[in-house]
Amino acid sequence: MTDTGLDVPFVPTPRPIVRRMLSLADTRPGERLIDLGAGDGRIVMTAASEFGARALGVELHPERYAIIRNSVASLKPNLHALRQNLFQTDLSNADIVTMYLLPSVNEALRKKLERELRSGARVVSHDFSIPDWTPTRVELIQGPLGLHALYLYKV
Repeated sequence: MTDTGLDVPFVPTPRPIVRRMLSLADTRPGERLIDLGAGDGRIVMTAASEFGARALGVELHPERYAIIRNSVASLKPNLHALRQNLFQTDLSNADIVTMYLLPSVNEALRKKLERELRSGARVVSHDFSIPDWTPTRVELIQGPLGLHALYLYKV
């Protein structure tokens, strides 16, 4: 349970969708990516290993955090994990933020994103838009179990 009362169930992003999220964000080597609610870490692991990004997975759930933490050793120095409430995470040095959260969480995060992200940062949200933001691009992609929406925002 988060101290905000905004819990998100764990629903892994299919791997082809992960790669499309990272491509849509134009992820480049050396860029800093933060995945909020990183789950099993598949986004940050892919960002670090395939795109050369410096990736941080933020996950509060202890077992899921442990999964990411176990992968850190093989992908250092590009992959890090942080067991923390995503509302407490400093986003000021992020080039890219990825998230697969619920609409209520996206709404609660909106002001934090506006306050902390620097100009030029990109946000990719899987399946749920950020209220009151206009996406730069929206893609609908067929995944293994159905249609997925990806929302790209540029700050």
